[in-house]
Amino acid sequence: MIPHSPSDQASVSRHGWVQAVAAVVTALLAMILVAALGLWAAGADDLPQNAFPRVVAAAVVTAVGGTVELSGDAGALADTRAGLTVIPLSVTLTGALVLGAGFLRPLRHRAVAGARELAGWAARIAVLWLLALLGLSYAARQTFTLSVGDDTLGDLGDAFGVSPRVGFTADVPRTVLFGLLWLAGVLVLCLLVSRRAPLPGGLLRFQESVRPAAYAMVVLLLAYVALGALIALVVAVTRGHTPETLAVILLGLPNLVWLALTLGLGATWNGRVEGPFGLPMPHVLDEVLRSSDTATLNVHTLAEYDGRVWWLVAVDAVLLLSVAFLMAARSPARVRAWQHALHLAVALALTVLMICLVGRISAEYGLSVLGIGDLGGGLGGKLFLKPELWQAVGLAALWGLVTGFLGALLARPVRRKGEIGSG
Repeated sequence: MIPHSPSDQASVSRHGWVQAVAAVVTALLAMILVAALGLWAAGADDLPQNAFPRVVAAAVVTAVGGTVELSGDAGALADTRAGLTVIPLSVTLTGALVLGAGFLRPLRHRAVAGARELAGWAARIAVLWLLALLGLSYAARQTFTLSVGDDTLGDLGDAFGVSPRVGFTADVPRTVLFGLLWLAGVLVLCLLVSRRAPLPGGLLRFQESVRPAAYAMVVLLLAYVALGALIALVVAVTRGHTPETLAVILLGLPNLVWLALTLGLGATWNGRVEGPFGLPMPHVLDEVLRSSDTATLNVHTLAEYDGRVWWLVAVDAVLLLSVAFLMAARSPARVRAWQHALHLAVALALTVLMICLVGRISAEYGLSVLGIGDLGGGLGGKLFLKPELWQAVGLAALWGLVTGFLGALLARPVRRKGEIGSG
């Protein structure tokens, strides 16, 4: 154990605000850059009224758990409906990685840190993050006027005074609340995962059971993102559609690959796509979700369109065995195989629960005049995707028990007796 001297604490206290500003600003700029590039690749730079910066702000707001409310107005004789619930997890992941690195940097080379010191360091970041959330919330608001066409439909809109407008506004209180909760989750996860993160003395006894499992789950999620990015780039090179693929990578790659992770475990999602909405990749998802009013999405239904989806099960098995081996190798030799199985079961169940909560998608837009239908087939649509939550969590726990036990057996030859994992 490396003791920390009063001069170390004084250094952190003296320079804490500078380091906190650097951590928050760097994370914020990284998220804005990723969101801007992704929206640019998706064609959002062509939005009217110089709305692009405000759309970028809205993307960052939703990435940290904030709420952006959509509104519509089409005059006295018309009605609009609009709603959108989706988290651009590529932006979320970028912010979490950069902010986590900034949070851990002043604490490196430390074995133990007092709870008061950690709380003070986290509080500095929280204050600055709160200011950033407020700025983003007030920037994320815009109203657009939509064209309903240049033919008879447009003439009808002019005759009735129908000039459909749709706008978005960040819900400031909810954005601040969930943005701070997101920050707290990131900071706690950093302390759980990093081998260099110091803990208060009273919590050291938990690190050998919690840290290896938490580290294994982060490795699993990042491995899926890396694998998904590689596949997406190969598809872009061989089949074209480079801008669309880049938009998916920069905005929603984790949304897709973590969905694939749950599908490989046997989980079921229910959804529907109608109108102009759709899932950018792969195409088989869009086909299944358009097949009925409420489509069932799992490996069985996907295999009816493309038998290659069964590879998801094999990929899950290989990656889960790999991270189970890693978890066991980083744990004390005295931890038994059944304990590894239990640790991985709990960690994987919590991970899948998180994926199911943040991976839900809901989008809707429609326009009608005098209560009669949707004007223009291209102006109305609906998309939703939601999991069968407890089925997914239960299957994850079962997979965790099996692969955790097998991983512990595989790790026995490489573990040193008495070794304490600090990851």
